[in-house]
Amino acid sequence: MEILNSNGVEPKIIEYLKNPPTKDELKEIINKLKIRPSELVRFKEGKAIELGISAEDNLTHDQWLNIMTENPVMIERPIVISEKGAVIGRPPENVLALF
Repeated sequence: MEILNSNGVEPKIIEYLKNPPTKDELKEIINKLKIRPSELVRFKEGKAIELGISAEDNLTHDQWLNIMTENPVMIERPIVISEKGAVIGRPPENVLALF
């Protein structure tokens, strides 16, 4: 957020745990990021460990979307979307590609 503010950008913050994305919204985000659904999963998150899932699991796009929709805490964050594209803001310097 600091990087955005220092570049004159006032982001719209979506608290995904209070307002989880729908399956269609996740599809749209994944398309904008140009990644596979599994690349948006936080595998070190306790819930992923509890569920016993890993990046090596051979699940369909739909199965990954269901997992993230049912367990939004597992969604990688922050995700920054602009008219220039989208990036995962880890490390924070990734967002500079949008300026």
